Amino acid sequence: MLEYMFDYRRVSSHAPSSRVHELQQRVQRMQGSAISRTLESVPGLSGVIQLRTGEAYAVDSPSLAMALVAGPSQAGEWIAIVGAPDFGLEAAAGFGVDLERTVVVPRPGELWLSVTAGLLDVATVVIVQPQVPVSAQQAERLKSRLRMKDAALVCWGDWPRSDATLTITESSWLGLGSGHGRLTARRVVVSVRQNGPVRRVPLWLPGIDQQIAELDHTVVPLAVAQAG
Repeated sequence: MLEYMFDYRRVSSHAPSSRVHELQQRVQRMQGSAISRTLESVPGLSGVIQLRTGEAYAVDSPSLAMALVAGPSQAGEWIAIVGAPDFGLEAAAGFGVDLERTVVVPRPGELWLSVTAGLLDVATVVIVQPQVPVSAQQAERLKSRLRMKDAALVCWGDWPRSDATLTITESSWLGLGSGHGRLTARRVVVSVRQNGPVRRVPLWLPGIDQQIAELDHTVVPLAVAQAG
């Protein structure tokens, strides 16, 4: 019996590296020993902003929230969405969010802070939409837990002392004609406030190819492409 209990011949020593990395991250979260790290970003946002664990970010639209978490999600991280019943999951999937690794708690009520803090045990990035103003004390408590759990937070709304704030200051759609057509792409100007002067970044959010990109990258409108 003892020989059988300590027989490791059936245990593979060649587990996939991604699975090993995921297990290491979970152990770090449980131990509270993780350090800040930069999370993956979709190519179109890498030059605009990159999320770091231990930090909190504020956005004024669900599109920006989806774009920010798409990179970590595609890289294999778990995502959670708290208190946002109107958050479009189909649209999030279009941005690249993996719904199979997404936890959704649409109506946490008064327990939104506790639910958010609890999900940081398993999710690397949590999107939260508080239904009441967030106090500086609540924000600081959650910030401490972000550092402990090696996670990041994206608030759809105002967040005290956020590490960066992103707002859409201009927005226009392509694809609609005179009473006909369908939306094919969206041009926006994003205001980014982070450690210095405010930057204004023009983006496709998304472009005709459904990808996020800076407007320096030429995207030909569909009607123009068909015409010539």
